[in-house]
Amino acid sequence: MPAALYMDAVITPNRSLTMRGFYWLIGVLVLFNLAVAALMIALGAFPVPIFLGVDVLAVVLAFRASYRSGGLAERVQVSAAEVRVLHQAGARSRTIWSSPTAFTRVAVEQPGEPEARIRLQLSGRALTVAGALSPGERTRFAEALQTAIRQANAERYFTE
Repeated sequence: MPAALYMDAVITPNRSLTMRGFYWLIGVLVLFNLAVAALMIALGAFPVPIFLGVDVLAVVLAFRASYRSGGLAERVQVSAAEVRVLHQAGARSRTIWSSPTAFTRVAVEQPGEPEARIRLQLSGRALTVAGALSPGERTRFAEALQTAIRQANAERYFTE
């Protein structure tokens, strides 16, 4: 029987623009650039449309990179035996942190600040987690993670 999980959180970067919104944005950008390009050609400024095309290409490539990184996820699991952090990229996943629950500590550096970090610590080793969350979400996640570790440790001593 698999060990009970006290936390199984999947953290993914926020993508506020849907694909439909992306298509609308690119459509409006292309129409605007075509209008400006037509005006520039009428005025005799022939190199300007080239730069407008490069501008559209740069925006498309930037969004493509953003959507590709949106497929990444960080998974934090807490059981009575261990705390494990996995990085997932599509169907692939790899463990980047594994430590005994009883000895793992959660540290919040600069709480309430925009640069606040949550770190898992174990005898000189440390790993920053939940970087994709907002500062308020990080604080709540740190509290939930500490509670999960506390409950997992209690299982070791108080079995029913």
